[in-house]
Amino acid sequence: MQDVQDELIARARAWLAEDPDPETRAELSALLDAGDTDELAARFSGTLQFGTAGLRGELGAGPMRMNRAVVIRAAAGLAAYLKAKGQTGGLVVIGYDARHKSADFARDTAAVITGAGLRAAVLPRPLPTPVLAYAIRHLGAVAGVEVTASHNPPRDNGYKVYLGDGSQIVPPADAEIAAEIDAVVALADVPRPESGWEILGEEVLDAYLARTDAVLAKDSARTARTVYTAMHGVGKDVLLAAFARAGFPEPVLVAEQAEPDPDFPTVAFPNPEEPGAMDLAFAAARASSPDLVIANDPDADRCAVAVRDGADWRMLRGDEVGALLAEHLVRRGARGVFAESIVSSSLLGRIAERAGLPYEETLTGFKWIARVEGLRFGYEEALGYCVDPEGVRDKDGITAALLITELASELKEQGRTLTDLLDDIAVTYGLHATDQLSVRVEDLSVIASAMRRLREHPPTRLAGLPVTSAEDLTRGTATLPPTDGLRYTLDGARVIVRPSGTEPKLKCYLEVVLPVPTHTALPSARAQATQLLSALKHDLSKAAGI
Repeated sequence: MQDVQDELIARARAWLAEDPDPETRAELSALLDAGDTDELAARFSGTLQFGTAGLRGELGAGPMRMNRAVVIRAAAGLAAYLKAKGQTGGLVVIGYDARHKSADFARDTAAVITGAGLRAAVLPRPLPTPVLAYAIRHLGAVAGVEVTASHNPPRDNGYKVYLGDGSQIVPPADAEIAAEIDAVVALADVPRPESGWEILGEEVLDAYLARTDAVLAKDSARTARTVYTAMHGVGKDVLLAAFARAGFPEPVLVAEQAEPDPDFPTVAFPNPEEPGAMDLAFAAARASSPDLVIANDPDADRCAVAVRDGADWRMLRGDEVGALLAEHLVRRGARGVFAESIVSSSLLGRIAERAGLPYEETLTGFKWIARVEGLRFGYEEALGYCVDPEGVRDKDGITAALLITELASELKEQGRTLTDLLDDIAVTYGLHATDQLSVRVEDLSVIASAMRRLREHPPTRLAGLPVTSAEDLTRGTATLPPTDGLRYTLDGARVIVRPSGTEPKLKCYLEVVLPVPTHTALPSARAQATQLLSALKHDLSKAAGI
């Protein structure tokens, strides 16, 4: 036991000796002085794993936390990977959000990329992730890095890597970059000059904003009034500029959440999907009576939409917004592939089929959706929408906000609302009601145990419905590569269970599909769907032991 502790302390002291950040050095020194072996073990029990989501984790000292030493190694691994692929001298564009340490991580990345003999260019200030994704292709870069933890808690940060096609990395690139990161022995061996990279000007943002013109139809209605929250992130200035350029009424801002603040003081989690996160936006909507409410997450790649519901407001599910945008694009004559991830509603496939458009399902994440050949529209239920794949091959909360506001404007001119169109969609295609059972855990073994239990004892009935097909997605399917997930098909329902790729959560995606012969049948169909979704949650929780 003493040998184990001695080895742990030796690893911590070796890390301390090369840590370039005074803050994390002080933090680690205090842990060593206090002899806090439990906390040291938590930080030195392994390393943050670089995967298809890049890196994401809690800020702090040690290889299991996000810090400058970890980022320098990641940048060195990326540079080595690019050089091995013959990209010596190529350009790497670097963006960052307003979280703690984001600017430091961006600067370290630029220094490492420059020191490796490639060219580095950093966005002029904290900007939305879609601006970085756009800049990669606009500038002809070989790769891009966005320093962000998206909608994670304030204590987290992350490192998202894109290649030259402007979409996020997928296998085998992730494993190849990870191997290069592991090969970095000492930070002293990583050249980090003090200068030599470019700080981009406003031209790149101007070009992104000019590209947003392509999202809207010429001479379309632009009258819908909005309330907007940036959720303490970096979306406000870019969204306001895009709305002004399009000629929409200036959004009413949720003042308490308008400016970047890495502590996210008004929300428990800076994610529009989390309970309470939209409360201030709803209060602003009650005061100003807009046509819709729009929210971005902190790096503005996601877009949430809320509508009036009786006397109050409710947030639409990502699947509802996805269906609205798809129907809008179909009516505008869009051509190309409509795509979504497997956890999103099957409704998109029905809309595409009726319109005579090709349709594809992918694994979870825009790294897969963005790679669909001939993509015209892609979405994921977690509030992510790609409405201009020629401009941004990733989810983009700015352009999605423009398109949904255009749709709301057109409906407003007809005396109708987004809710009215959702009703029409339900009658045309059937009611596709979705919900999610999401369990946040402290101990990741809880997730592994639940997945193992479901695999060993798959349910035969859920919500009184027979399970007609049970698929273990680790084996892959005819159209999908292997992934850690389970899919159950029922008579009139579908359930998918998977661990989150970015948070300590087990996520269960539920869908019920009911025929709706007429508009008058909608209330009873929705009541029935609510009951079935509730029963699915109950039975699935029991089956998974969560």
